Amino acid sequence: MKKKNQTTDTKRREFLKTSATIAAGSIFLTSGGLSLFGANGSLTIENTIPDVVLNNGVKMPILGFGTNRLNGDSGIQSISEAISVGYRLIDTAHIYGNEEAVGLAIKKSGIQREKLFVTSKLWVSDFGYESAKKAFETSMGKLDLDYLDLYLLHRPHGDVKGSWKAMEELYEQGKIKAIGVSNFDPNQLDDLMTSAKITPAVNQIESHVFFHQKEMYKDLKSRGIQMEAWSPFAAGRNNVFTNQTLADIGKKYGKTNAQVSLRWQFQRGVVAIPRSSQKAHMIENLDIFNFELNGSDMRTIDSLDQNTTQFPEWR
Repeated sequence: MKKKNQTTDTKRREFLKTSATIAAGSIFLTSGGLSLFGANGSLTIENTIPDVVLNNGVKMPILGFGTNRLNGDSGIQSISEAISVGYRLIDTAHIYGNEEAVGLAIKKSGIQREKLFVTSKLWVSDFGYESAKKAFETSMGKLDLDYLDLYLLHRPHGDVKGSWKAMEELYEQGKIKAIGVSNFDPNQLDDLMTSAKITPAVNQIESHVFFHQKEMYKDLKSRGIQMEAWSPFAAGRNNVFTNQTLADIGKKYGKTNAQVSLRWQFQRGVVAIPRSSQKAHMIENLDIFNFELNGSDMRTIDSLDQNTTQFPEWR
């Protein structure tokens, strides 16, 4: 796996060297004219990264930083660097084994806690009413935080309803600002809602240029649940960083394939959490708010959709 990741990273660096230079005349956008996904269709631009407004009124950055596989001292360094260059949404999970590293990186960054949006997730081995509460406290101890901005059920397996009840209570106690799910399909959401008092604020699912999740997109929008994309670059699969279709679009704006991919998610109103251990890539991924894909670009990207997962081994 390490060798594969190094190969993907090398291809991306080679592509960056040959890509077009950044256009001199940048277009700075406001929320006007964009059709965004957020629960109430609104977006505010108060900082460098715009926010979506969740169905309970909580603001969430539309672009964040994923931390899976960023562990140990190198993980602490990468996560603190991500915060230093401007990321405010930091996504972790119990199963990643790096909640402690995330907590240490937050402290190292020197950024005030209230300016950050921290997400973690409950793993299936801790599902159940009592187990979920204990696991939450364990995560909070590792993160060394007083509250979470978002807590998700990581997968739709086991005692989902008991776990959700525990999360609802933690939410009502103010220990979590918003609660949601990950990898749930419409039927699983329907089943959850037969006993839930609170509608999930977020559903974090696989979504990228090769798997648009069009039906899920429509379903979540109709429910007022924010769609969030994990692995927005499909972990480099299908040669996303050198894909010629994306490259041709990017040349018009002086942008890379990665930036075109993230801009596409932004214009759909989908929260994305790219991950990188390279500071240059972190900065590159943030530089998506000064251009706009036109209708033709969006339709061209639509043609890339294979309408199937790129991670069959994760099913």
